This record gives sequence, structure tokens and C-alpha cells, in this order.
Amino acid sequence: MTAHLLAWIVLLPLAGFVLNGVLGTRLRGHDAARLGPRGVGFIACALPIGSFMLTLAALAQLQAAGQPFVDATYTWARFGDRSVEIAFYFDRLAAVMTLVVTGVGSLIHIYSLGYMKGDESHARFFAYLNLFLFFMLLLVLGRSLLVMFVGWEGVGLASYLLIGFWFNDPVKAAAGKKAFVTNRIGDAGFLLGMFLLWHAFGTLDMDRINAAYATGAAPAWAMTGASLIGVLLFIGACGKSAQIPLHVWLPDAMAGPTPVSALIHAATMVTAGIYLVARMSGLYVNAPEASQVIAVVGVATAFFAATVAVVQTDIKKVLAYSTVSQLGLMFVALGVGAYAVAIFHVVTHAFFKACLFLGAGSVIHALSGEQDVRRMGGLARRIPITFATFAIATAAIAGIPPLAGFFSKDEILWFAFASPRGGATWLWALASLTALLTSLYMFRLLWLTFFGRSRMEPKVEHHVHESPWSMTGVLVVLAALSAVGGFVPVAHWLEPMLPLPKVPEALHRSERLLIGVAVVIGFAGLGLAAWFHGGQARRAAAMRERLAALHHVLTNKYFIDELYEAMLGRPWQWLSRRVFLQLGDRTLIDGSLHTLAATARRTAAGLGALQAGSLHRYLFYVVLGIAAALFWSMRRG
Repeated sequence: MTAHLLAWIVLLPLAGFVLNGVLGTRLRGHDAARLGPRGVGFIACALPIGSFMLTLAALAQLQAAGQPFVDATYTWARFGDRSVEIAFYFDRLAAVMTLVVTGVGSLIHIYSLGYMKGDESHARFFAYLNLFLFFMLLLVLGRSLLVMFVGWEGVGLASYLLIGFWFNDPVKAAAGKKAFVTNRIGDAGFLLGMFLLWHAFGTLDMDRINAAYATGAAPAWAMTGASLIGVLLFIGACGKSAQIPLHVWLPDAMAGPTPVSALIHAATMVTAGIYLVARMSGLYVNAPEASQVIAVVGVATAFFAATVAVVQTDIKKVLAYSTVSQLGLMFVALGVGAYAVAIFHVVTHAFFKACLFLGAGSVIHALSGEQDVRRMGGLARRIPITFATFAIATAAIAGIPPLAGFFSKDEILWFAFASPRGGATWLWALASLTALLTSLYMFRLLWLTFFGRSRMEPKVEHHVHESPWSMTGVLVVLAALSAVGGFVPVAHWLEPMLPLPKVPEALHRSERLLIGVAVVIGFAGLGLAAWFHGGQARRAAAMRERLAALHHVLTNKYFIDELYEAMLGRPWQWLSRRVFLQLGDRTLIDGSLHTLAATARRTAAGLGALQAGSLHRYLFYVVLGIAAALFWSMRRG
């Protein structure tokens, strides 16, 4: 196993998928599966935990060697003197991402034991969950962009299966299709970027491409075209990480089971775009225009999603738009060259966002499926463990010191202001306003869910209960990580391979002031939420009436889905029906086949008329044929 340590990290979840998929489902003619619920749960959780333990062993090997190592599994294809290998690459960046994916992913698997208990398709659910983890690890550990792309597409497939897990519900099935199609749009840009890099370097190994850019060994046109390649790869990142204009799939992905929401939104799929840009940092250092595009799109997405989250009433939708907003802040850090800080926020975000999503799942479990915060309230004493963990994670994402989110978010705001590679006052101001809105809508969510009077239906309130320990135990672990995760020096550990921008000495005088502003922002959001929603929430109701038009726009998410439907959906449906179906399918394809069939029938009828059964006529045809053959032979000499 040690000979192919990285390969085993990737393959263990795949083995879980195969075992639960084959042995955990019912066979034709049998009433029960060969693996019971306990067997399915054990396999589903034990193998991801095994991947986590092997990742710790790989980390120890990395620390002992002091340099990255490669696990070359086999040669995939050869093209002359070029080849493509299935190889896995483990350096500090891969170590951080793999620990997050396997660690948080394993906790979500354990949580799912309680959440999915009693579901008739639990074996299929855990098989899909393991498959998702396999593809995510393939994405993170792949040495080449091609191997990464296989994992990239596989994550898209697995997310489709998980989001639409309850496929008998048309809304949930449509959400899965929406996620799948939207991601394919971004993947087109990813492919074009890969084609250009292959043409330039003859390899898709990311470490070699970065080294070529760092040493100036890249072809001249690849240096001048670095921004074009960077933008194309970023289009792919926009699809996976839900940035404008490809953000529309992620809020709808809430249709899946809550553990799926936590897995997709916290530690895995949505961070793939962040990881791609950070992994290709050698390219982006030489692509200032592309980096500027990343920063602008990131801050626009962060602010946009935060404004929408302020008015959402579905507990999971608030967290969904929060994820879109936090991803935007990570792209701001990438755009200004603070790649290690972006990964630092990926880590802290994985802790508190997983805790928030799973905490929301615990609330939904306690309320028998209710997700509307307007029908909650007064839950703090009824489900105290869920409340305590949810409150810690809320304070962490709001940037309240000394919790995890404060440290990573403060670093993003600092470099947005001071970085010589794209930092600007306006960028910092908009990111800071986003941070204020984040604190406001998260404490609003906390208040509406756990404080105030109960607004629950009597039959729902009667059955309120705390979740089982398989769920609350995971919440406690994630809450603890949300509290202390900021003290883990992720950015400092990554700095040797992802150096931070050198801030001018004159700007360092502003650092403490900006830290103070960040702290004030976090507490200001808390104060505003309490002021608006305290008592009978009359101030919030009055504000909604006063800003009814704006509230309508925000509630409907700026009507972007409706705009896409009007500009893209309906026109393409019309083209499909009128042009592709009518002209292409019915006229060209069906028409040509019908014409051929009619021609064959007419030819057969004509030839059939010659077969009259008269021997005299047949003899005449034979003589006529012989005469024609002799005439043609004489003419040809």
C-alpha cells in the first residue's frame, strides 16, 4: 500500500461506491440486500476515514522528504514523444485540500448515518456519496490538468446524482439537471484553456507548466497569451465555484438531502475552482489582466449574493447564497495574488459552513422537514446542542474574533486593500460591505431560528426533539474546528510555494486600523440583526414595507433566472421545436428516409411489372441483352 499511497487515498472511496452499489441494493427476486443498513453505513464511513488516515501518512512522508512526491500509476496514452500519465502529485497545497476533503467529508458521512436513517434508498445514497469523494480526490491529487478534468467532470456527474437523489420529485430532478448543464458551460472554457497549454508546453502537468512560467522557459506566445489562457480556465472555475454569471445552479442545489448540501458547499465541489486557480498560480502571476478579471468578478459575486441572502426565508437558501458570497471573497484573494490566503479561507469556510449546513439539517430534522424560518423561533432551549454549535459557526462566518472566520476574512480584506497586485480602496470597501451584510444575514438567521417566540405549527412544535448523537457529535466537532481553526497557520505553511504579495511598507501603518474596522463590522451585523428582529420584529417589517420594491427584487434574486429563461431558455426551445425538430428532424432526416423508401417502392413496382410469367417475353429480354452486349463489344473494338 505504501508503494502507491496516493492512489490508495483516491481508490478507497471508489471501493465503497462499488461495494455499496453492488451489495447494498436489493437484487431481483430477493426481499433484502446482501448488506444491511449497518453494513452499508460501516463501509460508507470506514473507507473515507481510511483515506483520511492515509492522507496523514502522506503528510508525514511529505514533511520527512521536504519536497513534493509523485505517485505515477500508469501511462494513459502516448502521442509520438508526448505521453499522458495517470499520476498523483502531493505537495503542501494538495495536502491541505486532501485533508479538508477527507476529514470534513468523513464527518459528513457519519452525520448522514442519522440523517438518512430509514430512507429506503440509503445504500444508493452512500454509494453516490463515496463516488463523489472519489472524484473530488482525483481532482485534487491529479498531477495533470487532464486527470484533474476527469475528476472535475466526475464531480459534476456525482453532484447531479446527489442533488436529484429524490428524483421522483420533479423540482429536485430539475435542480440536478440545472447543476449539470450549467457546469458544462464553464467546462467549455476549461477545455479551451487546456488545449492552448498542451499546444504550448506539450504537457498538462501543472507543476511543469508553473515551473516554465516561473523560470521564463514558456514559449513567447504563451507568456503574452497567459491572460487569455487564465480567463479560459477561470470560466471553468466560475462554473464549479458558482461565480457570476454561472452561479444560478448552486442555490437550487439545496433540493438534495442536507448532507449533500454540506458536502458540495463546504469542502468539496465549490472549492474546485479556487483550487484550480491557486494550483495554476505560476500562470496567473504572469497574467495580470486575468487576475484583475478574477478580483472584479469575485467581489461582484460576493456583494450580489450577500444582498440576496439578506431577504431569503428558506434556511438552506440563506446558507446557499452565503456560500456563493464567500466563494466570491476567495476569488478576490486570488485576484490580488494572495493565493495562500484564499486557501486559508477555504479551510476555515469548510469548518463553519459544514457546521452551519449540518446544523440546518438538524433543525429540519427536529421540525419534521420544515425549512421556512418564518415558521420557526424559540428553538434555543428545545435543541440546545444544535443551537450552541450553530451559534459558534454563525459567529465564525461573521468574523467575530477569535473564531476561525475572523482570521481568514481579515487577511482577505487586508490584501484587497494593500496588495500591489490589484488591491484597491474600492475593492476593500465593497468586500467590507459584503462582510457587514454577511454578519447581518447570518445573525438574522440565528435570531429567526432560535430566538423570539415560537412561530411553529402546533403539530410540528409538539414533536420537536434534539437530533441523535451521530448528528450532534459531528456538529460539536465542527463547531470546535470553527472556533480554533483560525489559529492553524495554513497561509504561513503554504507561503513557500504560494508566496504572499509584498505589501509596501507605508501601507503597514493601516493594518491595525483595518483590523479594527473588520471587528466593528462583525459586531455591527450582530447589532443590526438584533435591532431589526428583536421583540416582534416590527422594525424589519417596517423596513420591508418602506423598501418594498427593492425587497421584491432581492426576493426574486434580481430576476436573473427569469432573464436567462427569456433570453436563452424560450428562444432555444422555439428553435428546437421550429428549426431543429421541424426542419432538421422531420424534413431532412425523416423526409430523406421517406424519399428513399418511396423510391425503393417505385423501383420495386417497376421491376415487378417485368416479371409477368411469360416465357416468350423472358426469351425476348435475353436476346435483347445479348444483342446489346455484342453491340457494345463491337463499339469498344
